[in-house]
Amino acid sequence: MGKIALLALGAIVASAAPAIAAPRLSGEAELAKALEGRVAGRPVDCIQLNDARSTRIIDHTAILYDTGGVLYVNRPRAGAESLDQWDTLVTRTWTPELCSIDTVKLFDTGARMERGVVFLGEFVPYRRVRTAQAH
Repeated sequence: MGKIALLALGAIVASAAPAIAAPRLSGEAELAKALEGRVAGRPVDCIQLNDARSTRIIDHTAILYDTGGVLYVNRPRAGAESLDQWDTLVTRTWTPELCSIDTVKLFDTGARMERGVVFLGEFVPYRRVRTAQAH
């Protein structure tokens, strides 16, 4: 029974090795991957918060706001180096819009404390590229 357990443990470790060895993408590479098949539009100063279905932090790079068909990329004017995918964004606005003059706090849920602040930049919309269908 000891040999079987040892073999099973070896198989588990061997199967986990590729996942451990895989290099993590840089922030820019992760952002490029998220935007594949999309084209940038004209930057805007504000987005409607109620349109945002989800947000995603790209480490040390940007915040993605997903509004369904459009991904808005915000590269903060200051504080981008504090962005960490495991943080929670805390946004406090007085209007239904999130604008380039706003700040967003970063909250570490594990440590239960504020970790930093980012000063938002313009929001660049990225839409999917439409391809012609063959008949």
